[in-house]
Amino acid sequence: MIAADLEERLRDLRERGEPVVTATVVRTLRPTSALPGSVALVRADGSIEGFVGGVCAQHSVRLYALQAIESGEPMMLRIEPDADGVEAARPAAEEPGAGREIGREEGIVTVHNPCLSGGTIELFLEPLLPPPRVLAVGDSPIVAAIGALGPPLGLGIVAGAGVDAPAPAAGDLALVVAAHGRDEVAALRAGLEAGVPYVGLVASEARGAAVLEELREAGVEDDLVARVDTPAGIAIGARTPPEVALAILARVVEMRRAGDAQAQAGARAAGARGAGPKTATDPICGMTVVVLEDTPSVERGGETTYFCCEGCRERFLQQLAA
Repeated sequence: MIAADLEERLRDLRERGEPVVTATVVRTLRPTSALPGSVALVRADGSIEGFVGGVCAQHSVRLYALQAIESGEPMMLRIEPDADGVEAARPAAEEPGAGREIGREEGIVTVHNPCLSGGTIELFLEPLLPPPRVLAVGDSPIVAAIGALGPPLGLGIVAGAGVDAPAPAAGDLALVVAAHGRDEVAALRAGLEAGVPYVGLVASEARGAAVLEELREAGVEDDLVARVDTPAGIAIGARTPPEVALAILARVVEMRRAGDAQAQAGARAAGARGAGPKTATDPICGMTVVVLEDTPSVERGGETTYFCCEGCRERFLQQLAA
């Protein structure tokens, strides 16, 4: 069961729109320091808050939690100690360290952890990602209607006009410009050049064609201009602002579901974190570790070697000194 302070921390992270994974221990086989019901939060930078096992178990939890953030899919993680015959069963061509994952099926990953003291831990990793952002530029009734209809669809609406207009960022799902002639070209260009998957302009066919021509005259390449959906949305004969907003969001949902939703989730996570998790193989125990600022390491000859814990680091130094 999640502790009150950790629950408050989780609420704070979600309100800030930060990706996070809840790691919940669902079963253990002794000896292990983790207990069923223990919960930890794994943030997109790899930091862990809470307790779900010792330092070696945390490496596995961190690695697969970051993978869950990238995929957007929950998973069951079973961490076992090394057993007799495991090394012999590993294919000869398999790289040491990478072979610690010994099984993967739909939603379930089994890992042999060489550092565990003999017990087994099973955890449920649930990624909680911020909703995909839909940017709405303008101060029109249509923008207001998009703001009202978007959240029930699981969309994060960010609206504004003029100097308060939202700027496109990595992982944004859509940009809708409903500014009635004000700053349209600049907003559309920013969305296109940022690679926003859906860019729509609320305008009549005639005015929409004129704005597209302005984009070309401003130096925007034809293949980008061709991506602008104008008049924005699905043709449903919309007349009122709520109907227009419905038509636009229907198009956004169509595009979102037809595309690779997990890749979009990964893009949002990567945008928040800056890059995918960097990993290394501990040369002592063969464990795959996530490289963070506090990961134990040794620098020599211009290369850095990383370890799962200080114990492995000390053994490595002793071998060098021998």
